[in-house]
Amino acid sequence: MRSLLAISAALFVAACAGIAPMAVPDQLAPPAGERLALMAAARGVQIYECRAGKEAGSAPQWVFVAPEAELIDARGRPAGTHGAGPYWQAADGSRVIGKVSARADAPTADAIPWLLLSTASTGKPGVFGSVSSIQRINTVGGLAPAAGCNAETLGRQARVGYRADYRFFGAATR
Repeated sequence: MRSLLAISAALFVAACAGIAPMAVPDQLAPPAGERLALMAAARGVQIYECRAGKEAGSAPQWVFVAPEAELIDARGRPAGTHGAGPYWQAADGSRVIGKVSARADAPTADAIPWLLLSTASTGKPGVFGSVSSIQRINTVGGLAPAAGCNAETLGRQARVGYRADYRFFGAATR
């Protein structure tokens, strides 16, 4: 019984930590001089809104609005949140906003792209205070709906489930 509990706990931690890492494309490597500071899994939704096409006569389309996710540490504990901006906020109140620097298609066609983002601190000192780059890898789901956006559904939102692993990098210290 004890070994069954240990195995169950290990599987739970593995599930919360995300999928086994795949090879990360070269274009998503963090800048030279940065080291991995921490990792967190994200579980949540990608929010899309049905909007009119940008060009006259074009069909309505799903447009990305924001992510909304909980960050989970390797032990399966809540570690923070991820939301519109995009931002990542740790439980200690430290916070960074990100800007996409590079992207790569996910290894599977049914998942949002992998990203490298540069960041700026916008919160108080803490866990994310020295983060300067973030990788989003091992994505599952999160793509815009394939159907359901038309003249009758303009303004409607869709919340599409996704998972991802986030790797936070900061300047290497001696």
